[in-house]
Amino acid sequence: MFSLQLKAVAGRDISHMVETTRHPFLQGLSKYRGAPPTFLVIFGASGDLTARKLAPALYNLDIDHLLPAAFALVGYSRSATTEADFRQGIHDAIQQFSRRPLNENCWKSLQDRIFYHRGDYDGQVAFHSLAERLKQMESALGRDVQFLFYMATPPTVFKSVLENLGQSGLASHHRDTELASKVIVEKPFGWDLASAQELNQIIARRFVEHHIYRIDHYLGKETVQDLLVQRFANSIFEPIWNREYVAYVQITVAETIGVGNRGAYYDHSGALRDMIQNHTMQLLSLVAMGPPVSLDPEAIRDEKVKVLKAVQPPSLSSEQSDVVRARYEAGWIDGEPVVGYLQESQIPPHSWTETYAALRLFINNWRWKGVPFYLRSGKRLARRVSEIAICFKRPPGILFMEEDRFNIANNTLAISIQPDEGVTLLMNAKVPGLETRTQPVKMHFRHATTFGSNTSEAYERLILDAMIGDSTLFIRGDEAESSWRILTPVLKFWEQCGDRGLEHYAAGSWGPAASDSLMWENHHQWRQPSP
Repeated sequence: MFSLQLKAVAGRDISHMVETTRHPFLQGLSKYRGAPPTFLVIFGASGDLTARKLAPALYNLDIDHLLPAAFALVGYSRSATTEADFRQGIHDAIQQFSRRPLNENCWKSLQDRIFYHRGDYDGQVAFHSLAERLKQMESALGRDVQFLFYMATPPTVFKSVLENLGQSGLASHHRDTELASKVIVEKPFGWDLASAQELNQIIARRFVEHHIYRIDHYLGKETVQDLLVQRFANSIFEPIWNREYVAYVQITVAETIGVGNRGAYYDHSGALRDMIQNHTMQLLSLVAMGPPVSLDPEAIRDEKVKVLKAVQPPSLSSEQSDVVRARYEAGWIDGEPVVGYLQESQIPPHSWTETYAALRLFINNWRWKGVPFYLRSGKRLARRVSEIAICFKRPPGILFMEEDRFNIANNTLAISIQPDEGVTLLMNAKVPGLETRTQPVKMHFRHATTFGSNTSEAYERLILDAMIGDSTLFIRGDEAESSWRILTPVLKFWEQCGDRGLEHYAAGSWGPAASDSLMWENHHQWRQPSP
């Protein structure tokens, strides 16, 4: 049955694709009109990531005519479900989580290209069966197809899946051609430096580096991509983006939610592994990187790695530590009482896992020598917000020195990544009146206001980039290791300390007092991002 369905899809009239040139997502992005024939296999297809993110992303790509005409989705998991039930599950997920309402006519076009394959992750039989099925589908289509494998599984089975992709021949399908197999690997990529190195070695035995896509969905967000434009396309910023003019940089990734039903996983992870090592360090590298020689993916990724290699190891001494960790206690979120971390489901009573982490890092290069970078991330904080703030030095204190008359603030460029994407510039202005008085004012730019609110989501961009082979927004192997090289000593130190030095903060606050002290040592303070 699947062969007849694929033939119908491959033979359909695709003249409507010329309309995509008018879609905002494609302005100046003609590369997306050339996505090759692709069979996307999602391992862990019955999981939450597939339902919430991957299925809606594929649906919206299809709505915009961005999926290749010869496309099929094959869900792979251990769940005992039928193909019809799997398709219905994808239908329901799109209906619930898509940024666009489900159009049943459009769904009919997609559903016939959705299949299900049941199997274990640690046995070769199911993978050989999958390989046979994919090759039959390719033969029925009558043309060569690239296989794109998406690892939406727990990291504990990454090794088994990768080894079995190699043993079954799936990883080497069309090797040394433009349609060679590719793999997308979800975070976390490793548990520490040693495990990241081991995983890189395992995956390198099966795939070449430019066919490996280590995904961090933060890199697919519009404001993160816009960061390079803000820096390198605006002459008012790039000349002052250095130690001569920047006092400090702070990066906040804050959540209001607790651990929810992820207690068992989170207690073995913690804030440093869950958010700092990937999302936050990625933002750091994009903020601090030097100008790439071109927009070539490797040129950009080279600069990110250079920055990470220049990060000074954080001090862990009790006298002047560069790291703070804490755990949330009972408090209030949006006017509702919430329990503390130790009262959450699946959390052991003697846990010392951190739900909040803050770091002060220094980059030993010409551009940033002496400029502190403050990073923080935590759960059950006052607002859900991700923000980069570049705080510039004040002008020499000659004019406007009288504090009772002149309210002068550091100029700050705040880049909001979520939930409200945009840029805010804080500057000083005269208050209208006969006397000369000043106060800080804000200039706002909001993506939704200028470009509309229904923009493509991160996973849409990232899945499509992987299909066409653009690795710009993905993490390279040495980049992942460089990040772990900075943070693994911190993890080992905390492991040795147990609960000693673990701070506490009330749910609904902005974190522990020790985090504020980290800033005050340099006469700096955290921004409290406003709605």
